[in-house]
Amino acid sequence: MPDPIDPTFRSRDPLHGVTLEMMLHRLVNDHGWPGLADRIPVRCFMFDPSITSSLKFLRKTPWARKKIEDLYRQLA
Repeated sequence: MPDPIDPTFRSRDPLHGVTLEMMLHRLVNDHGWPGLADRIPVRCFMFDPSITSSLKFLRKTPWARKKIEDLYRQLA
């Protein structure tokens, strides 16, 4: 098994080193707020969306965060 402390170690996880904010920016750039709201219908994407309000919601709501992570993995 590879040692994650080894500087030559590369994770196969597409989320390794990617913050929730980075994921959200990428998804908004690729799909826009309306496209994101179509894929994941939550209020913070549908009504007056912003990165800040969405991050607050996603950090408190594990099921929604998982949907964001899954959608981001599809792009990777």
